[in-house]
Amino acid sequence: MLLKDYQNNAIKELLGKAKKLITYGDAKRMVFKAPTASGKTIMMAEFLKQLCEDREVLASFSLIWTAPRQLHIQSKDKLEQYYETSRALRCSLFEELDDKRIDEGEILFFNWESINKNDNIYIRENEQDNNLSNVISRTKEEGRIIVLVIDESHHHATSEISQNLIRDIDPKLTIEVSATPAMESPDEIVSVQLEDVKAEAMIKKAVILNPDFENVLRDRKIQSQLSKQSEELVIETALKKRDALKEAYKKERVGVNPLILIQLPDRKTSLEDVIKDKVIAVLKNKHKITAESGKLAIHLAEHKENLDDISDPYNEVEVLIFKQALALGWDCPRAHILVLFRDWQSFEFSIQTIGRIMRMPEPDHGHYDTEILNYGYVFTNIESIEIQEDLARDYITIHASKRGREYSPLSLLSCHSKRYREKTRLAPIFIKVFLQETAAYSLSQRIRKKAKGLSARFISDYKAENVDALAGASIIGDRAIRVTGWDLQKYFDYFIRKSLAPFYAEDRSIGRLKEAIYEFFEQVMGMRYEVVQEEIVQTVLSEGNLVHFINVIDQAKDKYIDYISRREKELEFDQGWEVPETIGFNARYAIEDRKKSIMHPFFKSEYSGVEAAFMTFLDEQDKVVWWFKNEAKNPAYFAVLYEEDGDKRPFYVDFIVQLKDGLIGLFDTKAGLTQKVAGPKVNGLRTYVGEQNKKGKRLFGGIVTNTDGRNYAGRWVYFNREGKELSGSLDNWETLAF
Repeated sequence: MLLKDYQNNAIKELLGKAKKLITYGDAKRMVFKAPTASGKTIMMAEFLKQLCEDREVLASFSLIWTAPRQLHIQSKDKLEQYYETSRALRCSLFEELDDKRIDEGEILFFNWESINKNDNIYIRENEQDNNLSNVISRTKEEGRIIVLVIDESHHHATSEISQNLIRDIDPKLTIEVSATPAMESPDEIVSVQLEDVKAEAMIKKAVILNPDFENVLRDRKIQSQLSKQSEELVIETALKKRDALKEAYKKERVGVNPLILIQLPDRKTSLEDVIKDKVIAVLKNKHKITAESGKLAIHLAEHKENLDDISDPYNEVEVLIFKQALALGWDCPRAHILVLFRDWQSFEFSIQTIGRIMRMPEPDHGHYDTEILNYGYVFTNIESIEIQEDLARDYITIHASKRGREYSPLSLLSCHSKRYREKTRLAPIFIKVFLQETAAYSLSQRIRKKAKGLSARFISDYKAENVDALAGASIIGDRAIRVTGWDLQKYFDYFIRKSLAPFYAEDRSIGRLKEAIYEFFEQVMGMRYEVVQEEIVQTVLSEGNLVHFINVIDQAKDKYIDYISRREKELEFDQGWEVPETIGFNARYAIEDRKKSIMHPFFKSEYSGVEAAFMTFLDEQDKVVWWFKNEAKNPAYFAVLYEEDGDKRPFYVDFIVQLKDGLIGLFDTKAGLTQKVAGPKVNGLRTYVGEQNKKGKRLFGGIVTNTDGRNYAGRWVYFNREGKELSGSLDNWETLAF
């Protein structure tokens, strides 16, 4: 998996705080709080790898990973896959332990609920002397530090039995991992912010509750128009949305088959079978969706059908009936729609509930140009819904504002910044850059082709970092050094990691640099990695050659950083931007009476005083047909190009105003302006208006303010001259009169 910036930042923070905590004499506790779908397991996998490999930590580690239900098996599979190339850590179940102990760099995976029972085979004494207590004792006798990871800790870590078990394990460091942790007074907390996960497009922008139905929020409880409707209508509405998503994926030329999840309550009653049978009948009789056709899957305790490869993006299953138990840790990124029925009675929405429909199906692609695909959807006729915590309040969209019928198309040229994720890691283009630098440096002429043995200086440097790494190496005399096989690979891996700075030494970047070196040997030296890998590594690390590879790598990194820096400043253009048809708002927004807003209803945000006053002014103007409050830093909104310090950037003006005579005003409200701050944006907007009017548009505008900067009771004036004419005075501003 290609790690995101926020993931690398979290891993770095986890490592720094963990290294500090283990230096203290007593046991310490740390919380890792990360939203559902942010990649908690992958972040923990990389963190544990770096902790065990860290050269500053003069200790060895044995690790225990616990999780509820069967999530520990899923976590074990994920970590084994993550370590498949590096073989950094070994993943084991209890019965797979060698010598009845947890070895150095080994992770023991446990089902927390099973070891929570006092009579469990792993806990009680037995003739084989093989229980958890004895395994822990033997592990500690060998001097290793035990780190305990409690995954999805909110499910179990606070119970009395759990706390007793933690005391029995007596780890040096306990790390509780959850989107909603329950630990009180931890020694350290590492948090991943939901905004950062959305910004990296790992998750959908929001989850929308009952789109196209009015939702009313009173005393933190939501009541919806859909609550009065039947289960049949809820299913039909969800299927219509699925069809729209399917068409949108076709438009994007993506083969994802969006999945509807119909979730039944966890409680076991006779009602469960009644609801299940009713849903199956509706799907079959009205929509021809059946288990026999392969379009319906069922995941209930006593009834399972069509579950093989259901997470595959192209799987033919369209609807899955399941219970909440499946939701824990279940990963199916094509799940787009969640359906809940009124038999839940009162219901609490949490980030855990909607977690199954938060993931983007192609996280390396990110968000799509077709906005409908960037959201998850919940359809329910539950009469009373409560949003459980602040995280869910920010993520669940319960209100919808729709574009008014008085709107006519604008077809404006808009721009936004391209998204690139190569600032902290090596992308495939690095290989091309590296090969270009090997040619510019004449590397093939500078190195000795038949070099044998590693540089003594390099061996000494590595030994200073890791005194245990020379096991199995043969050192003869002062210079002739022969290292082969796995130990040779250790030296090469160390060299690669050390050479990567300032990029993160994560597996993808390590592999990219190795691949670049192997490509050089194959394309230029005629040496294939598959045939002579050991000879290639010896050549790179040998005396006299090493410095040349260091020089080329450094030059390639500089060129790569320059290339990425240029790309970050590139913009993408939308030739026909329109005001969005629908905009969603979460529970923190309230309706405000704004009679000429093109979006109905208008939802109040945290606007500045000058913005709010300008809206009131626009509402009072007879010649104004409608106005739109634009937002910033979102490709779905409107921006014009401007230049500052030689860089091209998007300028998101605050207001778009439609007048009765067909003129369109573009205004940005400002207070306390300076030429340095606003000058480049003024020039950009002025240039945009002039160029577009030459092409037949009817635009005007500029930056706007009020002559009364305190109460906004003066004249509204706007500035549309060159930025160099902007000063502290309003003398050269024009009165804004429609």
